[in-house]
Amino acid sequence: MPGNDRCDLLCLDLEQAEAIRRARLEPPVARLAAERARALADPTRLTLAAALARADELCVCDLAWIAERSQNLVSHHLRRLRAAGLVESRPNGKMVLYALTSPGRVLLESVMGVEREAFA
Repeated sequence: MPGNDRCDLLCLDLEQAEAIRRARLEPPVARLAAERARALADPTRLTLAAALARADELCVCDLAWIAERSQNLVSHHLRRLRAAGLVESRPNGKMVLYALTSPGRVLLESVMGVEREAFA
């Protein structure tokens, strides 16, 4: 039946399947990758990450203005991005500046389907 996502036959290519199984993602690596992907799955967080890709660093005030969201909401989303390892922060006087991490930039480029130059 077209569209059925299962095999009606047991047609296992044991050599290939076992080689791939031995090299598959370890559960902690898969969990981290899934958490990072979930962090960018929210439209506001994706907007914030895209904005950070266009600047070296931005503060919450700038990001709130860019995303047209409240500072409290932006702070909440930045905490989620930081917990996933996609954003880093540093204090600068009374401000906190945020920047994409290398994994954040790579994942953003992959999600957006564009090359690094598109964010320059």
